Amino acid sequence: MKHTDAHTALADLLLTPGLDLEEAVDRHFAPDYCQRTDGSWVNRTEFLDHIAHLRTVVAGGSVEVHDELSSGDRYADRHTMEVIKTDGSTVRMEVYLFAEFAPDGRFRRIEETTLMLEGADADRNLGSAR
Repeated sequence: MKHTDAHTALADLLLTPGLDLEEAVDRHFAPDYCQRTDGSWVNRTEFLDHIAHLRTVVAGGSVEVHDELSSGDRYADRHTMEVIKTDGSTVRMEVYLFAEFAPDGRFRRIEETTLMLEGADADRNLGSAR
């Protein structure tokens, strides 16, 4: 079975103009999906709210995966997300991500920690903003 990965999921969620939000989320995240970012848990509905908000402030960007490991139903990666905001400013965050796959290969759970590399203090919560 083919599993999703963080690079593909992020590209669909934030960097593919015109791709419907529900379609993007359904491709990569199971119905019982939950996520913890920097200590705060959200369910799938709250995650959708987060991505919908990001789509209003993200004009473009890129994802660079530095390390990636998948074994059975577990996945981990370290990636840098660069976001170009609609106001022209740039935010770069390094993300340490650990995940569990659902049986169909979509993410069931993600726990991640973010490290701001570049950006304004107000952007520190971009990984969980709604």
